[in-house]
Amino acid sequence: MNNIYTVSDLTKYIKSIFDRDAKLISVFVKGEISNFKSHYSGHCYFTLKDAGSQIKGVMFKSRAQFLKFEPRDGMKVVAVGQITVFERDGQYQLYAEQLIPDGVGELSIAFNQLKEKLAAEGLFDDSRKKKLALLPTAIGIVTSPTGAALRDIITVAKRRHPGIPLTLYPVLVQGIDAPGQIVQAIRDFNRLKNVDVLIVGRGGGSIEELWAFNDEQVVRAIAASHIPIVSAVGHQTDYTLADFAADCRAATPSQAAEIVVPDVYELKRYITTLQTMLENNIRLYIKHRRQAVCQLRDSKVFTQPEKLFADKRQCIDSYMERLGQSMRKILAAKQQVLQINTEKLAVLNPLAVLSRGYSLVRTLEGQVITNACQVKPDQPLEIILHQGRLSVEVSKAKEDIHG
Repeated sequence: MNNIYTVSDLTKYIKSIFDRDAKLISVFVKGEISNFKSHYSGHCYFTLKDAGSQIKGVMFKSRAQFLKFEPRDGMKVVAVGQITVFERDGQYQLYAEQLIPDGVGELSIAFNQLKEKLAAEGLFDDSRKKKLALLPTAIGIVTSPTGAALRDIITVAKRRHPGIPLTLYPVLVQGIDAPGQIVQAIRDFNRLKNVDVLIVGRGGGSIEELWAFNDEQVVRAIAASHIPIVSAVGHQTDYTLADFAADCRAATPSQAAEIVVPDVYELKRYITTLQTMLENNIRLYIKHRRQAVCQLRDSKVFTQPEKLFADKRQCIDSYMERLGQSMRKILAAKQQVLQINTEKLAVLNPLAVLSRGYSLVRTLEGQVITNACQVKPDQPLEIILHQGRLSVEVSKAKEDIHG
């Protein structure tokens, strides 16, 4: 019974065996990631497996924060770390210090993952691209003050147009501090608004040396810039995420200067060409206008104006004759109607009745008397004759005319 152990004691003993084994202190394990989980604490938990077996693994935040890519299920990697026992669960697992993509470089994976992420957000869309100024009044440069890129840009710019001022914002272009300085430079130029376009870049180098221009914050700063940006990173074959976010990509810093800085001599030739075209167009316009004036001068309006009015006069005479005939017809018809209406009025005219011997009797107030009962003895009346009026007084009234 002396060989009875507690679970904890046995686990600690097994763990001590693992920890003393030199082969398990630093191992390289190749396998496929599954069940990957990034904890809110920053630790990463995963399973590493192959066709025959699997092992659980963990990478603590202190090491995980330096990963340049995001591990995903199905990704083949080589994990570097220590094999030991997790006492609480009584199982052995891999404590990873480093994860290396198997077959594809870590930076290449990080590049593609970030490119996919930012593209999905629309940061590389053509609709976001801003047009470069045709003739910038000032140009900003974000690069190293000691690099060949700056010398190339200045040489080309001064050769093409020495009158355009260049403003350098010196930054580191590689190393851990480079992304922050590049971002700050872009933001300061946007705040000052003292240039019309920015050239951001550096000379060529390895993917590690160019990595500052693949930094997420740099790419976002380029995309958010209100000032158009030309990316000029590396050589012809070098591509960075800054190239995709910029409004224009130049294969080299020298080409960036050629894109941004107009050739003053070419501008002069262009202006001369425009001037010649303008003069020719003006001469041609004057020639056409002169021909038009000559045609007007020789037209009948000016040479024989009376012929233009002869036909019009004849038309007017014809219209006047037709108008007179129409007016006479209308007047005759109106006169006939007037005569008929006059005859009707004559028949109805009370004065015509009085001319036949009749008279009209009415009171002084104008009331017409039609019956003897309407008057009283001694009442004054007025009698209207065909010619003249009589004032009378009633001596007696009789209602029956035959009485």
